[in-house]
Amino acid sequence: MLAALTPTQNPVSVLPRRLNTEGLFAVPRQKSTKTDPRVRLELQIDLKYDIDCYGADFIFNIHAAKTPNQRVSNETLKINQNVAHTVHTDPATANRTLRLHGEPGTLNLSYNATVDISHHRADPSTLAEVPVRDLPADTLSYIYPSRYCQSDRLLRLAFNEFGALPQGYGRVQAICDWVRRHVTFMSNTSDFTTSAVDTLVTKVGVCRDFAHLMITLCRALNIPARFATGTDYGADPALGPPDFHAYVEAFVGNRWYLFDPSGTAIPMGMLRISTGRDAADVAFATIFGGVYAHPPVIRAVAVDDAERGFVVPEHGTEALATDHGATMPSGFIAS
Repeated sequence: MLAALTPTQNPVSVLPRRLNTEGLFAVPRQKSTKTDPRVRLELQIDLKYDIDCYGADFIFNIHAAKTPNQRVSNETLKINQNVAHTVHTDPATANRTLRLHGEPGTLNLSYNATVDISHHRADPSTLAEVPVRDLPADTLSYIYPSRYCQSDRLLRLAFNEFGALPQGYGRVQAICDWVRRHVTFMSNTSDFTTSAVDTLVTKVGVCRDFAHLMITLCRALNIPARFATGTDYGADPALGPPDFHAYVEAFVGNRWYLFDPSGTAIPMGMLRISTGRDAADVAFATIFGGVYAHPPVIRAVAVDDAERGFVVPEHGTEALATDHGATMPSGFIAS
C-alpha cells in the first residue's frame, strides 16, 4: 500500500510499489518476424486523493502510450471534480502526461482503455550490442548516469561481473538474472529517495529498485537502458492486489527489448505507459501540495480470443520488443 503523503509545497513523486563497452562485432540484419498473435488488455485505473484546504497540482502518467506496436482504443477519463485538465503527448517518447489542479476535498480519477499489443519477436542469440559510435542520437541520454541510476559509481562492479561475457542480448539477460539473484523483493523497504547504489547495499527493494539497478549496470557497460512503467499483469496474488509496475527496456539489435528484473510480471503482458531515464521522469503521480493518497486500484484483464488473433500472455524464450527503435517511424502520430 502507498503511505499517506505529508502536506508539502514541494513536489512528491508517487512511484509504483512493485517495481521482483562497445560491441566487438557489427549488428546483424534482423530477419522479418511475425507480430501475431497479439495481446489485448482491458485496462482500468482508479485513483483517489484527499486534498487539503489549499488545493494541489497534479502531474499524472497513467495513459497508455500510443505507439506503432501498441494501439489504444475505447479510452475514457472520468474526474469527479469539475476542473480543467490537459493531456500532452511527448513526440519523442509517446509518454502522455495529464495535468490538473485539484480543489480541496476528494479527487477521484478513473482511466479506462482497451490496449492491443503487437510484439516484435527475435532469437536472442541474433541480437548484438550496438557500438556507441552507431547508436541513434536519441538513445544517447540512456547511457549516462541519472538521479537514481549512478552508473559512474558501479563501473568496476559491472566490468568485474559482466565485462568478460560475450556481448549482446545474452549479456543483458545475465545482468537481469544477476539483479534478481542479489536483490530480494520486499514491500515497504524503499522510498522515493532510494537509488540503485542504495539497493546494491541493502539488497532489498520493490520493482522500481530492481529496474534502477539493472539499468545502472547496463549503462556502466555502454548499453542504453531506460525505465519503463506499466502494470504488473501476471504477478503472484500473494504480493498483493494488482499495481503499477516498473521494468527495463535495453537497446540491443537496434530495438528496445523488454526485461523484468524483479520477475514479478509476465513480459508479454507488460503494456507500456511511459519511459524515461529513471523513476524521476515517469512517476505515475507527482503531487504539488498537501494530499493523502489512497492505494491505486488497477485492473488489467487479457482477452482470450484466438479467432480474432488475441492470446493470453505467457512466459517464453524469445526476445520481445514493442518499440520500432529509437524514434517513431515517419508519419506516425502519437496523438
